[in-house]
Amino acid sequence: MSLDDLDDAITAEYGDLDDEIGVELDRETKHELSLLAAALGTDRDELVRRGIHALFRRTLDTGDLDFHLRQAFDVTYDEYLSGMTYDEMAGGAGGGGGGYPERSDERRYQQ
Repeated sequence: MSLDDLDDAITAEYGDLDDEIGVELDRETKHELSLLAAALGTDRDELVRRGIHALFRRTLDTGDLDFHLRQAFDVTYDEYLSGMTYDEMAGGAGGGGGGYPERSDERRYQQ
């Protein structure tokens, strides 16, 4: 797997998402979501969005995201953001002139 494979996988996943995702919740998750909605005065959709952001941030901060990306695609999140592997950035195979890549704002995680 490679950076191109990861980009293709993300594009495919994104395309499969509808504006709404129907998810069946177990009893514990329903209780926790209800408690959070009541306590925070926030609607459930916003809580789900916040939960996804929190999980993403946690997996990024703990290194779990890089671990899984390295296992599945042989790249890290930083490599994904830059659009180049570390070898390419250092002027290795496929890197051309060895200069730094342009940052792709579409790939950067926005909070």
